[in-house]
Amino acid sequence: MRAAPIRVLLVDDEPLVRAGLRTILDAEPDIEVVGEAEDGVGISTLVASLRADVVLMDVRMPRLDGIAATTALLAREPAVRVLVVTTFENDDYVLDALRAGAHGFLLKRARPDEVVYGVRLVARGDSLLFPDAVRRLATARPPTGDELRAVGLSEREGEVLRLMAAGMSNAEIAGELYLGVETVRTYVGGVLGKLGVRDRTQAVVRAYESGFVRTG
Repeated sequence: MRAAPIRVLLVDDEPLVRAGLRTILDAEPDIEVVGEAEDGVGISTLVASLRADVVLMDVRMPRLDGIAATTALLAREPAVRVLVVTTFENDDYVLDALRAGAHGFLLKRARPDEVVYGVRLVARGDSLLFPDAVRRLATARPPTGDELRAVGLSEREGEVLRLMAAGMSNAEIAGELYLGVETVRTYVGGVLGKLGVRDRTQAVVRAYESGFVRTG
């Protein structure tokens, strides 16, 4: 039996951007664009009515930007996945959106295959992170100085967090540390719980901002 398609909502104030994304995504047999919006206002209600799985959210919109919209949306619909869309990878709005709970970001100049890959990746529960870009954004500000010491990460959890920050998936971390994937998933869950964050994206941002992971 064929799996249901990934249901995608496009949120961007530029009609041309929405049209381009729709053309790319609707060409895929496992993805369906179920709606569009030109602003972040009322997105939670729209997501619920359309039963969207993934939202492609512009970070800069006139009435309600992608940061505030992401915060409001995930408070009401925590299961939905959000990919923020931006023109510049060094946009401070991107970091704020990741803090708000977005599961990754795409550049508006991304190739069609990158857009499709990103939607599929976050739909299955992973995060779309570009470690170099996240590191540049997070380390542009002075570290908080706590280095996450207060949360009591074990040595292994610290290793897992550093590899998460390098952009590795659970399977890749398992190979690097010679562990089973389920064991890694358990460690990742422990890291998220101790940091008090929703997902690995927020964990990675906090790891860089705190100075726990720094550039070499």
